[in-house]
Amino acid sequence: MTEQDDNARHATKMAKKKAARDKIMATKTEEKGLVIVHTGKGKGKSSAAFGMIFRHIAHGRKCAVVQFIKGGMSTGERDLILSRFSDMCAFHTMGEGFTWETQDKSRDTEMAQAAWEKAKELIRDPSNHMVLLDEINIALRYDYIDINDVVTFLTEEKPEMTHVVLTGRNAKDELIEVADLVTEMELVKHPFRSGIKAQIGVEY
Repeated sequence: MTEQDDNARHATKMAKKKAARDKIMATKTEEKGLVIVHTGKGKGKSSAAFGMIFRHIAHGRKCAVVQFIKGGMSTGERDLILSRFSDMCAFHTMGEGFTWETQDKSRDTEMAQAAWEKAKELIRDPSNHMVLLDEINIALRYDYIDINDVVTFLTEEKPEMTHVVLTGRNAKDELIEVADLVTEMELVKHPFRSGIKAQIGVEY
């Protein structure tokens, strides 16, 4: 087979793929505010969610972030949003650190519930196109927040066109059930296991 024949076969194959793809895409006409869940043991859940937040900012669409667990430590995303895009993205760090650092369940519960109240306020605000609930799955895992309350709010009160992103390991089955998009980050390798600490620009 000549190179010309091979190119012709490839072009024919790709044309068929494009026609099939176009046919599928023609049926995708609806829009809605999505409930998006990033979970799993692998790295990248919050990073991917912040990617969508920055897309909203780039498109001039208002958005908001509520951090449920991470304390007041400086992170690249937080610092950039607060210094450059605070008019486009409200940023609320409501947690006081990871649960193994605070070691105070009643305080963690109080802070998580306050964060959930702030989250509901931001989601109800029609000017916000996307609200990121960072690490809420951890708060749900430890029952700091009632999963039934979260599911009921997302299914009954969330504005139709508002996207809500929920991150963190061990997403509850009830949340996965009502979500529109669920991604599980799978851990294959992690430098932490080789004694490498969290590094600027990668983890924070």
